[in-house]
Amino acid sequence: MDNKFRYLPSIKAIQDSSQYRLFLSRGISGKYLTMLAREAVNEVREQLMKRTTGTSEKEIYREVYQKFTSKASLLIKTPLRKVINGTGVILHTNLGRARLSERAAEEVFSAATNYTNLELDLKTGERGSRHDHTEWLLRKLTGAEAALVVNNNAAAVYFILRAFAKNKEVIVSRGELVEIGGSFRVSSIMEESDAKLVEVGTTNKTHTEDIEQAITNDTAMVLKVHRSNFNITGFTSSVSRKSLASIAKRHGIIFYEDLGSGAFFDFHQYGIGNEPVAANVLKDGPDIISCSGDKLFGGPQAGIILGKKALIDRLKKHQLMRTFRVDKMTLAALSATIQSYFLDEHSYDQNPTLNRIMEKRSSVKKRAQRLLEHLEGVSGLTVRLVSLRSPIGGGTMPDVDLESYGVAIKHRKLAAHSLACELRKGEPAVIGRIQDEDLIIDCRTVADNECVEILNAVQNISYAYDES
Repeated sequence: MDNKFRYLPSIKAIQDSSQYRLFLSRGISGKYLTMLAREAVNEVREQLMKRTTGTSEKEIYREVYQKFTSKASLLIKTPLRKVINGTGVILHTNLGRARLSERAAEEVFSAATNYTNLELDLKTGERGSRHDHTEWLLRKLTGAEAALVVNNNAAAVYFILRAFAKNKEVIVSRGELVEIGGSFRVSSIMEESDAKLVEVGTTNKTHTEDIEQAITNDTAMVLKVHRSNFNITGFTSSVSRKSLASIAKRHGIIFYEDLGSGAFFDFHQYGIGNEPVAANVLKDGPDIISCSGDKLFGGPQAGIILGKKALIDRLKKHQLMRTFRVDKMTLAALSATIQSYFLDEHSYDQNPTLNRIMEKRSSVKKRAQRLLEHLEGVSGLTVRLVSLRSPIGGGTMPDVDLESYGVAIKHRKLAAHSLACELRKGEPAVIGRIQDEDLIIDCRTVADNECVEILNAVQNISYAYDES
């Protein structure tokens, strides 16, 4: 055997090390630490078989102990780390989309650390329904006859199609066969639900007669999908919501609309986008609609279903309901988020998503100027205030960019990509965007109290490279 393998430390040597004893002192079982020590040694052994460099005793020891320490740290350190979002993307899917309000977070903590009346009617002492906690609030907010919450909107789409159109035809305009993030397509979800897709019209034009001519005895539903993540402009036409409702009623079929990102606040009246508001959509006559809870609504991941009581009741009794139901923490966060909409319409602070979308450019500029002042004294940096455009993100309002401000950072020794990498590895991680060879921190998505944290992160990196 090659001599390099003799440099691999024994499991006993790792057990006697200071690193191993440190994790023991933190309460981690020796059983799992020993398992990770073996994994670290085996992984390095396999790597040594494939290379000829980096095989000194010192290098091999360091590699084994780094692997062991990294693995053991995961036993005590949450994999979900705080990230400072300097990208300007308000609903950043990779960063968890909507941030909860402080009150919503408090309600989650309370629900998580206490017993609750999740399925207990406190008035009668009898078993209750977890659906009741949010249904009344959603009905009051939207005017819907009934409401139901599932674990996300993709689940809502699948559930509705499966419950009402299994082995039946569902008519959809070709221009609405969208693909959402992660390559999930409406057509694929429909296929999994055993509903039969009937495409009508063309990519840019669908007419009333296209819908009418496609209806057969096997048709269960006409589905309208809101194009929340893209726009088709130019020579286009589509069938209005009211017309679809009239057609569906006349033929005794269901009209279902997937609203996708789901706005419950009228951004359009403030000159931001043209997103349909759930309450207004219901007035146009669809039998049932669904949307996301963690996008424009500003709550936790959830699928919100609204519509006719007879249809919602069928969903509640469906065997799949247990598969898609949400837990007490989601219901706690969702309830608090819904309740924020009953406050004065200008109380944006109660909903971080609305707050960031509605925040005035001048307010963002003040925060960017504070960050600039913090960073101006850091050695090795060149910083400047920049005017920016911020997308809302999360597959919502694709034609809307909000005016914003941020700070462009150049480091004397680090290229923008290298600086971004170093900041990403910090505690907390800071995520910006690269633009014209600068690292940009867009302050629309940076909280006031995070400016100092960004300063500390940049200072640590700058100090490390000044010393090197």
